[in-house]
This record gives sequence, structure tokens and C-alpha cells, in this order.
Amino acid sequence: MKSRPRIGITGPDKGGLAAWIFTAWAVRRASGRPVRIRPARPIAIGEVDGLIIGGGADVAPQLYGQQRRLELKELEDRGMNGWRRLLGLILFPLLLLVRRLLTTKTTGLNEARDQLEKMLINQADERGLPMLGICRGMQLLNVAGGGTLHQDLANFYEETPAIRSVLPRKRIEIEADSLLARVLSGTSARVNALHSQAIARVGRSFVVCARESSGVVQAIERSDHPFVLGVQWHPEYLPQRAEQQALFRGLVTAARDTNT
Repeated sequence: MKSRPRIGITGPDKGGLAAWIFTAWAVRRASGRPVRIRPARPIAIGEVDGLIIGGGADVAPQLYGQQRRLELKELEDRGMNGWRRLLGLILFPLLLLVRRLLTTKTTGLNEARDQLEKMLINQADERGLPMLGICRGMQLLNVAGGGTLHQDLANFYEETPAIRSVLPRKRIEIEADSLLARVLSGTSARVNALHSQAIARVGRSFVVCARESSGVVQAIERSDHPFVLGVQWHPEYLPQRAEQQALFRGLVTAARDTNT
């Protein structure tokens, strides 16, 4: 049994350093060994015990049979209450500074990354490895399973302003009998929102396990696998919330169990 499973974390060649640092930290806190994967430095799937498909640029719409459309510019919404708000406000300037210093803006598409990650997803699936998709990563998991995406979420936010914040300002409702509910130990959660697209048609073997009040899909999971989970938010940017760290702990535990 591997005491510290190797967890591959995908990202772009340019930018993405802040996401890598925070995700790697979360994996280490969960007793895993993070391994960075980029198009310029790919690795064989046999070198890792689990896979995190990270966030970043939009998935190329050609992968799910569409042409590219204009992006939605999201708005800020109201905050949260209590000590979590205070802690979040303390951490927020640090998170914002680190992201601005270490992240190159990811506009446009990244075909090389799309192809690498789709290949890794298929290979991990063949080996039965656990996977966690974050934001874009959730969307690519869905696309790899034959699903499609909404490129413009404007119609979902005609009455309620869209939220775009690294702070956990968005409330989601979770299916009670889902893997996600077991991992987060609850049927609701507060999450952040940095996305401009979301899942439309759900891919093969996936089920929706969380939504926000507007109907936007916030999480999906495989019905035929012990741990394949995609979340629309960025848990790596919520290190102050134990339930978000539980996502990484669940992945690392599943990776350890797979290799027992």
C-alpha cells in the first residue's frame, strides 16, 4: 500500500502557477504527493495513482460539436456572515494578490491542453483511477463522457445576478444520496464562482449531484465508479473551509485504496 499516493494535477504551460500552488498544498495536506502535469511536460498515467483536472481556459467547443461564442461577464453578489466571512476577508487579499502575481490570464483556447487532459481522463478511466475535476476540469470530464456545455450562462441569471468571486458567496444544494454529500458531510454548501460556462447535457455514466438556485449544474459524479467527481467551483482557493479540504482528502484516500 502506498502511504502517500501520487496525485497528478493538470494545468497550462503558461500561467496557472497560483492554481498549482494551492492545489498542491491541498493534496499535501491530504497526505498525497502532488505531481504537476502540463502539455510541455506530460507524464505517463502509470506514474500517478489519482488525477486532478485543474481549472483554466474554456474547453474548446469543437470537442462537443459547437462553435465558439462570446463569454459572459459575471457580476459580484452579496457576501456571507460570521467568523467565516471575517476569515475569508483576511484571506481574500492574499489569495487575490497571489493569483494576480502568479497567474497569466488564460483567454482563448488551449488545444494542446484539451488533448492531453482528454487522453489522461480516458487512460485513468481504463485503469479505474479516482479523478477530481475542478471548474474547467469538471467540464472536460463531462465532455470526455460525451456531454456538452453552455457557453453563455446569461439566461440563467436574468433575475438573480451572477456571482464571480474567490470567496464562498454562492449556495448550492447537494443530492442527499450522492458521493459529494458523503464527502462534504452535508446537503448544502457555500462555494466560490470563477466560471463563465457550465454543463448542458450530462455525459455518459455521469449524474448531477449539485445545483445552484438558478439551475446551473455545480457538481457531477460517476454512477459506476467509486470516486470520479467534478465540481464547478475552486476548492483549492478555500483552504479555510474543512469541507472543501475534504474533497482532496477523499481523492487521496480513494487513490490509496485503489492501490492497496
